Amino acid sequence: MVTFDAVLFDLDGTLVGPTQDIATVYERAFERVGVERFAEPPELWAVLDGPPDPADQVGYLGAGFARLAAQHGRRDVDPLALAEAFVEGIDNTQVTLHSGAERALSAARAAGATAVLTNGPEARQADKVGAVDLDSRVDTVVYAGDMARRKPHAAPFEATLSALDVAPDRALYVGDSLGYDVAGAHNAGLTAAYLDDGDGPAPYRPEHVLESLADLPPLLE
Repeated sequence: MVTFDAVLFDLDGTLVGPTQDIATVYERAFERVGVERFAEPPELWAVLDGPPDPADQVGYLGAGFARLAAQHGRRDVDPLALAEAFVEGIDNTQVTLHSGAERALSAARAAGATAVLTNGPEARQADKVGAVDLDSRVDTVVYAGDMARRKPHAAPFEATLSALDVAPDRALYVGDSLGYDVAGAHNAGLTAAYLDDGDGPAPYRPEHVLESLADLPPLLE
């Protein structure tokens, strides 16, 4: 059985998920800018271009609102104003640990050093970390959103391992994104454990595929 000296976790979608009603945040964004609502949140998610940009959340969402406005013929709408109102309505403290996270974190601590490595900036992600007391549950938290290079680049992983004083081949990274978590872990020489969303890991090859965090402790014991 492979043993590890450190276990690193992704944050959003892996350890925590939101509890805030995003549909309400969406509706109130329109109210704040004083325009009649069009479309629904799933339509916005569908037109967003790739994963969020940690450095420009308003611009990222604004591009989505711009596409929706064009689809609905709404030339009276300022997409960036809508995006800013939406972002202002998000409460990053309204998150909860996913099922199995408590036991997974305990098993990781028993195995060795622990860390959270998130692609978001500290200004946004620290509220989530604090809300579920993660900063006291792991040895370090690294906010790649404040670095020059984010996942899937190797630099954030290397910075995290340096803080833990652990070699890449002795570390496991647990995440729910193939293109960011699995690819990044492999780029930096770590073993990857992928939380499968049901679509399977192809074309990537994570060493471990987990149905949920409940599958992690047996891997570490």
